[in-house]
Amino acid sequence: MLPGRLQTRGGFAVVDVEATGSSSRRNRVVELAVVLMDRDFIPQGEFSTLVDPEGPVGPTHIHGIESHHVEAARAPLFSQIAPGLLGLLRGRVLVGHNVGCDRAFLAAEYGRIGVRFPEVPELCTMRMAAQREPLPRGLSLRACAEAAGVTGWSAHTALGDARATARLFTAYVQEHPQWPAHAEQELTRAAGVEWPKLAGTDALWVGRRGAERPLMRNVPVQKMVSSVRNGGA
Repeated sequence: MLPGRLQTRGGFAVVDVEATGSSSRRNRVVELAVVLMDRDFIPQGEFSTLVDPEGPVGPTHIHGIESHHVEAARAPLFSQIAPGLLGLLRGRVLVGHNVGCDRAFLAAEYGRIGVRFPEVPELCTMRMAAQREPLPRGLSLRACAEAAGVTGWSAHTALGDARATARLFTAYVQEHPQWPAHAEQELTRAAGVEWPKLAGTDALWVGRRGAERPLMRNVPVQKMVSSVRNGGA
């Protein structure tokens, strides 16, 4: 346990989205993943699903997702996973590599179903990497991960990128004395965020065939949400 850690609930939600394009206004989420971590940076659970974008899947050459993957998996619409996703994120600090981009897509998707995504505290591993010594290969997730010794992950899959980001985040926090205190401040802020309520039961979250499978994949999202709320994993 890091010095001064508060003994309260909460933690981090490491997110990654794959989308049909680069604009959160015009394009849609086609895959998303969430890696939950507690206040001590210990993984609590993972969730990943394809999402039906209700149209073309976009740059297959980047994310590897084709229309038949979405159709064969009977991927849910974003509206069908929205209640459970809110439950996973509630009370947590949002973490991502270029997290503002991930948040913009989530906010846009919730906006399409009439839900305002709150101003949740964020920690960005890309920004954290920029504060270290200059990286010769840039600030992409791959470059940052390789520089930090994070290997063995499936790039441009939502779960693979979320896992790599979680490992990168933990490494950065542990190697810089100022970042644990900053993370603690963000955890305190996250506890005070008012989240919208969204009724409904999630559709089944389904990953793409041949991709990495989430740990605790047999635990339904609703059960995991309930467990996290009650302080368990």
